[in-house]
Amino acid sequence: MRFDDVCLEAIGATIPDEIWSSEDIERQLSPLYQRLRLPEGRLELMSGIARRRVWPAGTVPSGPSIRSADAALTAADWDRGRVGCLIHASVCRDFLEPATASRVHHELGLPPQCWVYDVSNACLGLINGAVQIASLIQSGAIESGIVVGTENSRPLLESTIATLNADTSLNRNRIKPAFASLTIGSGSCAWLLTHRNHSRSQTRLTSAIARAHTEFNDLCRSDHDTAGAGMQPLMETDSQRLMVEGIATGAAALKDLLQDSTWSAEQIDRTVCHQVGSKHRLLMLEAMGLSPDNDSVTFPFLGNTGSVALPLTLASAVVNGDIRDGHRVAMCGIGSGINSVMIAADWGETPVAGNLDASSADQRPVVAAE
Repeated sequence: MRFDDVCLEAIGATIPDEIWSSEDIERQLSPLYQRLRLPEGRLELMSGIARRRVWPAGTVPSGPSIRSADAALTAADWDRGRVGCLIHASVCRDFLEPATASRVHHELGLPPQCWVYDVSNACLGLINGAVQIASLIQSGAIESGIVVGTENSRPLLESTIATLNADTSLNRNRIKPAFASLTIGSGSCAWLLTHRNHSRSQTRLTSAIARAHTEFNDLCRSDHDTAGAGMQPLMETDSQRLMVEGIATGAAALKDLLQDSTWSAEQIDRTVCHQVGSKHRLLMLEAMGLSPDNDSVTFPFLGNTGSVALPLTLASAVVNGDIRDGHRVAMCGIGSGINSVMIAADWGETPVAGNLDASSADQRPVVAAE
């Protein structure tokens, strides 16, 4: 899928103030650690994740999403009456019904002619939403649109910790499917997309591809469909197989993106990928034939923030000056299912607004244990 007329006009990024370090989580898991004689420090060592952030108890996704979308609109000085589509695209949502996008649309004061709906696709929701809006802009149906989402890791972290401590039948092998749940962090991000003729940023989305390896849909699953501040989800993940098959999916998808964009791997100035952990990152880039020196990360200080992980990392890279005017940027999204969506962009001068600044972006990757 190629685009001639779509620009990423502004990014709004919001992260919580409350920080949970991997050491904090291990302290909360002291009953389990003591019973199984687990060595302290393994969570950070194995994942490369030193800390993650969590929203205050009772937070619903629409609140931070409203702030992120408002920040993007304000940064672009964009007329809200010109927004033709609003998609709320995170895993977390306020309700099963109606669409969380409904409250966000109302609070932002967007026009009644706007398309308003939710999209959910694990860690790819925002990228899928961006491609849908880009397609509407390219077709001439709308002039601009916003995709936004907020992931709330607190309920999953609390439920996982409580379950691991309470079930005394668990052994070392049986706790492995819960490991990935302890790496999840919270955050919010919004992208404002506009038609090129009305863009100040001139950051052009030039192509997008999708690749589905859905025979591996059973490698990461949540226990049930929940929404709102009172949800208590649990998730089981075959982390090793998910990593192997996810890397294979991503490597194949990058070949599709390079073919569609007519770029070579050497012409990519900066990559931004889904944020899982240090071992996954290095193996993924190696399989893709890409250099870690040109790759941006946020997982060491934000954890895996699901659907907003890639968008927040893109924002962080702009804030830190790693992405600049004239760069060719490859956004390499991968999500459980297994699906991959990737976007190529010729970067211009897209502003980033919100509370994600350089002081909160310690991007030093931690090397994982072998």
